[in-house]
Parts: sequence; structure tokens; C-alpha cells
Amino acid sequence: MKEINPKIRIKDIAILAGVSEGTVDRVLHQRGDVSEKSKQAVTKVLDEMNYTPNIYARSLASKKQFRFVCLFPQFEAGEYWESVDKGFDLAAKDFIHHNVHIYKHYFNQYDVNSFETISAKAFEDEPDAVFISPIFRDETVKFTTKLNELKIPFSFIDSMIDGHDFLTYYGQNSFKSGFIAAKLLLSSLPDYSQILVIRTKRKGSVSNQTLSRNAGFLQYVQEFKLENQFQLINIEFNNNDEESNRKALEDVFRANSNIKAAITFNSKVYRLARHLQNINHANVRLIGYDLLDQNVSYLQQGVVSYLIAQRPDKQAYFTVRDMCKELIFKQEIKKINYVPIDILLKENIEDYMNFTE
Repeated sequence: MKEINPKIRIKDIAILAGVSEGTVDRVLHQRGDVSEKSKQAVTKVLDEMNYTPNIYARSLASKKQFRFVCLFPQFEAGEYWESVDKGFDLAAKDFIHHNVHIYKHYFNQYDVNSFETISAKAFEDEPDAVFISPIFRDETVKFTTKLNELKIPFSFIDSMIDGHDFLTYYGQNSFKSGFIAAKLLLSSLPDYSQILVIRTKRKGSVSNQTLSRNAGFLQYVQEFKLENQFQLINIEFNNNDEESNRKALEDVFRANSNIKAAITFNSKVYRLARHLQNINHANVRLIGYDLLDQNVSYLQQGVVSYLIAQRPDKQAYFTVRDMCKELIFKQEIKKINYVPIDILLKENIEDYMNFTE
């Protein structure tokens, strides 16, 4: 668990505006006599922080402390969930002056028992709101049912579970992204091509995101009646044993002579690319997800044909922002927010990575 708490005080505003703390207080609460020059100086500082005086005053005047608890997978440097983590960090800095404190809990996304343990401990933080990456569908439903009973609002990030009373969702349309992946992967392949579908073994459950993407992929196959045109070969990887993963690929290539493409529905397409390169089968059409550095490297080399990307840092940030709108400012928010499905190739990845808003 990690709390982020970079305080912004009335004193800080006073220093930036070059006025007394009492003057800042009078401007925020719109009371007492304040010179026009001092008022403009304080207002300018508030505007630079992107907050109107009334909204800022409301949060500073409130004694309520908001405890937002995040549950998402643990990660190593450069992995997908690091971007989510950074998004929460940025939100923590931007909304601390609204008395928002963010607590982050990490679970092993390949072990359902880890999620159950972490989700049970989350209640010890006495959360006012919870943000969840619902990797494990059934276990997440149990957890959110208890949140509903306790009247604790929650939001989903990265993937969502339909039919549950969540406040917001920010992330890809997982089903649609799987449909698009199938279209990219299968278009113009020779008839009777064999396609590798790589999944990663998880202890006790299956990834909600993977299920949705795979369902979209299969929907494309069924909708265009491709069941007899292509053969799908399913392979299960072990997240902790790359030697066995490499051997599994060698075995499947030895037994099948017409493998033309491969896909994995998680963010670790780089390890599939590495194995294909090492066993001299890097000529297959390969598609995966997310802008990990290693994924991008293999895309630039031409080993990965397509990457389907999203904006994980923005998902996390906007989820916090909307919870603030709901709990603090009582503003209207949108429940389901699909981020763009970005399709990246060797030819456009450099411009995509270098563009800044």
C-alpha cells in the first residue's frame, strides 16, 4: 500500500500570489474587503491551477478527507500497469487540494488468491471510493457486491463487468478490440492457414479482459464464416517459465506446417516475438496489445505486425477525476467511457510515440 500526499496549502497560494494568507481566504470565501489588485493576483494563481475560486474554496473549506483505494496488478518497470500507476500518481497530485488521498494496492494478476487477499484488506482503509481492474470476473463481482452493500461507490478501469452498479468505466471496448484484431490478423491470409492463439495460464481464474477480447475475435470468425477457412491452434503459456513456452512453440511448429499468424490478447506480445525470432519463425503475422518498450522494439523490427494500444495513464487519471466530480462537486458524469482503439504499425509508431498534447 502506498499513499500519495503532496499538500497544497493556502500558504502556497499566498506565496505565489504575493499576498497574505488572510487575503487568499477572503478571496476564496468571497467575504471581506480585498483590493482589486490582490483579488486579481489570487485569481490568476487559481486559474493557473485550472480551478475556479468557488470550487477551490469548497474543497479547502471542507473538513472531509476522501480516501480513494485502487486495486490493480503489480508490475515491473516498463510493463503496462506502470502507466496506470503513473496516472493515479498524477491524479493524486492534482486533487490533493480537494482533500483526496489515494491508496494503491497491488495484486498478482496470475493468481486469483492474491486478488481475494488484497480486496479483503482494502476495507481496512475505510474507503470512500474504490477503483478496480477486474482481472478476475467472479471474484470482482463478490467484492463489488460487498461494496454496494456498504454504499461505497466504485469504478472499473482497463476492463469492465456489465450489469453491475459501477460509477464509471474508462478503458477499451475489449470485445470490439478483439474483433478488430481478428480483422487485421486474418485479412488476406491464404486459405487453410493455421493461426496460433496464445494465452497465459492464471491460477484459479481467467482474465476478464482476455475473455472479452477473445470473444470479439471469435465473433469476427463466426460472422464472416471463417471456421473452415482457418484453423485456430490454442497454446497456453506459463508466466514464470519461458523455457517451457519456447518448447511449446517449437513443438507446435514441428507438428503443423502452415502456421501463418499468431495473436496474444495480453500486453506481453514481446515474449512471443522473442521466441518466434529465436526458433526462426519470425515471418508469421503477429499482433498484440499495448505500448510496452519491448513491444514497440519488436514492432520497429518488423517482428510484430500490429500493436493495438490504449491510454492506461489517462484511464486512471480520468477515473479519479470523475469520482471527485461525483462525490465532491456533485457534477454530472458519463458512466461508460471508451478510449480510442489505436492501431499501430512500424510505419506510424515513431510519430505516435513522439506526439505530445
